[in-house]
Amino acid sequence: MWPRLKQWLVALWRTIRRPSIHYSLGFLTLGGFIAGVLFWGAFNTGLEMTNTEAFCTGCHEMRDNVFQELKTTIHYTNRSGVRATCPDCHVPHQWTDKIARKMQASKEVWGKLFGTVNTREKFLDHRLELAEHEWARLKANDSLECRNCHNYVSMDLTRQSARAAEIHKRWLGTGEKTCIDCHKGIAHHLPDMTGVPQG
Repeated sequence: MWPRLKQWLVALWRTIRRPSIHYSLGFLTLGGFIAGVLFWGAFNTGLEMTNTEAFCTGCHEMRDNVFQELKTTIHYTNRSGVRATCPDCHVPHQWTDKIARKMQASKEVWGKLFGTVNTREKFLDHRLELAEHEWARLKANDSLECRNCHNYVSMDLTRQSARAAEIHKRWLGTGEKTCIDCHKGIAHHLPDMTGVPQG
């Protein structure tokens, strides 16, 4: 067995050292590895750059509409100084979920390019549709972004109002509902909810 393995390793080494027209296979493999590391680093750097509040509020559609609303909520300013930024609530923290959300959000670029919500009036006209998409996404992932900070297991129900504690125990504790079912207007103004079934 050892002579056969040694023969195979020698043949592999010759193949790696054998030059292609200009470069050896080993050089090309090493070059491919280095290029892969550089691509991965650039990809992750770009991903993290697009995952900041500065990036999110870089276009006036966000900065002048929903970001102004966020500034008036407890998620933006509170006694503890902990601030939830746009990506905290709209982008999952796990890498694979984040990539899926980024791919989904790439459709929003078309809205920017074609001016779907480039004025306050257009934004308000589309507000219910945009909110329903976000609510459906949060419902489908069991309010994953909310749960990155708010975990039912960590809740001290004795420090909540009796009504809140009962609702959390009944719906979150049993898994029948998720955060977004009750907390739709938590960080942004609600659209006109006429005709929208509640809870």
